[in-house]
Amino acid sequence: MARMRGPIGLLVALCLGGAAVAQERPHWVASWATSQMVPTNENVAPAEDLTDATLRQIVRVTIGGKRARVRLSNAFGTAPLVVSAASVALSADNTTSRIVPATLHPLTFGGAASVTIPAGADYLSDPVELPITAGADLALTLHLPSPPDRQTGHPGARAHSHFAHGQQVMAEALAGAKTSTRWYVIGDVEVDAPGAQALVILGDSITDGYGVQPNTNARWPDRLAVRLRANPATRNMAVLNAGIGGNRLRLDGNGPNALARFEREVLTPPGVTHLLVLEGINDLGTLTREAPATPEQHAALVREMIGVLRQIVARARSHGIKVIGGTIMPDGASGYYHPDAANETDRAAVNAWIRTPGNFDALMDFDAAMRDPVNPMRLRPDLDSGDGLHPSIVGYQAMADAVPLALFSNAKKR
Repeated sequence: MARMRGPIGLLVALCLGGAAVAQERPHWVASWATSQMVPTNENVAPAEDLTDATLRQIVRVTIGGKRARVRLSNAFGTAPLVVSAASVALSADNTTSRIVPATLHPLTFGGAASVTIPAGADYLSDPVELPITAGADLALTLHLPSPPDRQTGHPGARAHSHFAHGQQVMAEALAGAKTSTRWYVIGDVEVDAPGAQALVILGDSITDGYGVQPNTNARWPDRLAVRLRANPATRNMAVLNAGIGGNRLRLDGNGPNALARFEREVLTPPGVTHLLVLEGINDLGTLTREAPATPEQHAALVREMIGVLRQIVARARSHGIKVIGGTIMPDGASGYYHPDAANETDRAAVNAWIRTPGNFDALMDFDAAMRDPVNPMRLRPDLDSGDGLHPSIVGYQAMADAVPLALFSNAKKR
């Protein structure tokens, strides 16, 4: 065929070039994420531990990709935060600070080794050519010249982090490191994974993994991620744990209330197509934990909880995200909340709304899956951690096993 010349040939060349660029465009999906809050009390890292400090924090990604980038967070800082150097690598052993040297890559930010993150902001690193497999443990290492004025982090890491003095971001192991079970400054890990999607699970301590031992990855979202990976139809679905212990729908407690953190936890991570909401047990419990409540207060609580759930559903749907409602599990044996008949009536009312077709796009009835058939106000004894409120490790596995994998379909990609 003769070569095309002139304007037509140029137009064809431009179109072909444009197609090539489109084909090479990355598809970023968050593979791991954690919820941000202001640490308090024993969760605040001592200032000396964050002065001229190298932090190596271990996270487990839920899907793989051909390259990666990291989102750092100064979401609750009230002044700019300087990160003078950073790196990413595969962890050699998720209980120590050792990394696999051949996988160690420095992180850059607009081509620079250091970054200043504005107060209240997050910051993405440049992409790194680091192929990652699903379920891999990554070591995210940062050097902080000075501590944040106000810390941003996640106390319920349930994974070991390592703190050492001096700039050691490219070290195979951190010399003189001390260990913590909390995360600071890190928000998510994003991978370039064509065709992949992400599920956010918005929840409280049950989702955050109360009772799970460090480095075991036995939270129910962790176990759900394993199931998703084993199923060919869902193996490209990432699971992002947006659980905060003590969290509530309506009021701040441990961390911002669920509605206040919706934008950052659900809409910021790329590739989110599904949202599962399992919140409300702390709203119900705190109403009467210290003193009885009037019938009017009980009615107002139910109304306001449902109002927040309506808002979450509406906002998610407006972004093409499929919203799954998780019913609130029983806590009748809880010595912390000691619920009475009025509290149980409140829980039943909220669950009835969650179960009503059309209020959510789909239902995950955790209440039905986890309650004691003999006494529906309590968790099944074999799934109870012993406190009447949180599932045991076996219970977390049961929660993950109860989720139908068919829920994770029919959502728009964004």
